[in-house]
Amino acid sequence: MTDLRIAPVEGDDMLEQWRHVHNAVVPPAAMSPSQARVRRERYRLENAYAGDVLVGCSTVRPPVGEERVATVIARVLPEFRRRGFGTSIYGNALERARALGAGVVETCVLAANGDGLRFAVRRGFVEVERYVLDGERDEWVDLRLRVERPGG
Repeated sequence: MTDLRIAPVEGDDMLEQWRHVHNAVVPPAAMSPSQARVRRERYRLENAYAGDVLVGCSTVRPPVGEERVATVIARVLPEFRRRGFGTSIYGNALERARALGAGVVETCVLAANGDGLRFAVRRGFVEVERYVLDGERDEWVDLRLRVERPGG
């Protein structure tokens, strides 16, 4: 695997790169530039580069609620899968969620994305719910991973 560099999304050019990966990996949830800007304000967005080549991105939604549930989503462009990039992107995002105090980590995968579902299950995620958003056709899968906290 080529050295992977993961960088927080800063500025409009990096946000557009993040949006490109998001939209390529999850076309049913394609975002406009303004929707991506809202995400950048709420969540930690990062891009992953092999050298200077964009290969993926991630989203970490900070912990909320009594259980301190954080959401971690790793995306890799199809032409760069099965090279270890997803593992590194996911690991980095998981570390971020833990540093933010996550008690529980969740992820969300488009049901049609068999690679993504297998990836999540291999890392200990278990399916919690399947659903179709109102007015949509695509099925989504929410999965959950318990995070061990020191001393608990």
